[in-house]
Amino acid sequence: MKQILLIGMGAGDPEQITLQAVAALNRAEVIFILDKGYVDDQLLRLRKELCQRYITHQRYRLVQVQDPRREDDPEAYERGIEGWHEQRAVLFERLLTDELDVDQVGAFLVWGDPSLYDSTMRILDQVLARGKEAFEYQVIPGITSVQSLVARHRIPLNRIGESILVTTGRRMATAPLQHPGNVVVMLDAHCTFERYTGQGLDIYWGAYLGTPDEILVAGRLDDVCEQIKRLRSEARERKGWIMDTYLLRKPA
Repeated sequence: MKQILLIGMGAGDPEQITLQAVAALNRAEVIFILDKGYVDDQLLRLRKELCQRYITHQRYRLVQVQDPRREDDPEAYERGIEGWHEQRAVLFERLLTDELDVDQVGAFLVWGDPSLYDSTMRILDQVLARGKEAFEYQVIPGITSVQSLVARHRIPLNRIGESILVTTGRRMATAPLQHPGNVVVMLDAHCTFERYTGQGLDIYWGAYLGTPDEILVAGRLDDVCEQIKRLRSEARERKGWIMDTYLLRKPA
């Protein structure tokens, strides 16, 4: 039966890849890479560089395909995600049919950890549910941007007796303005932290974590809010994309 490895590649630093992930890379015979169409697709290059750095044989093939575009309609967010997942399921099914022979091992490389704000597991389950392709898949965990963020800022993620919420910018945009205490925010395209100024909160922000373009800012939110917005806008304009994460919390 065909085997699929879903490999967590870490947040961006090639030295943060796990030994288990390196072993999984060396099992793979076909590695599927999704091209998102950025002019400067650093993540695409890093995937290829990781393969060159850690795979010790020449028996593997890289199969690069265009990732379907997701409709960015705030009024129909869930429907847009479902449609995008369906397009991806059709693409993945075709890749497994056309590019992977029976008893071969294929791999998808996922930034961070496949279990945290990544759709690849759901899509592979959709492919299985469609019933045209039979395969087994294994998930290899990786270092997340959340772990990388707090490590780079040299702070503990948790504090004694306090809970932590991990959520998205979209959820924070509609959440009550009363801040819950410790919130890690991912996938925030609109600087939603600005809503929470005036509450005496601290922010620990990072973009392109683990890469040569890494940017870090920490301080009282009211003091650094505009700086983060400016740095984020400049970086996005320069590179064409941005991946950032931040922690909002009340001072101890």
